[in-house]
Amino acid sequence: MKLIDQYHKWIEWSDEDQTYIGRCPDLISGIHGDDPVRLYAELCETIDDVIQSFEREGRPLPPPRVRPMRDVG
Repeated sequence: MKLIDQYHKWIEWSDEDQTYIGRCPDLISGIHGDDPVRLYAELCETIDDVIQSFEREGRPLPPPRVRPMRDVG
């Protein structure tokens, strides 16, 4: 598994901002855009850049804590 895959990320529509917001709260607060598919690709690139920056600086990455909701039935 790639390191980036350990972090939960998603795209959601914001009525308040009238745009899509890409989120990965373990690493960044968010980015925004008009095309959800393109935004997801940009979100992944941004997260990859953050991970590489941590690695270059020798800093430990924050642990992945945000997880998708599970159907508990």
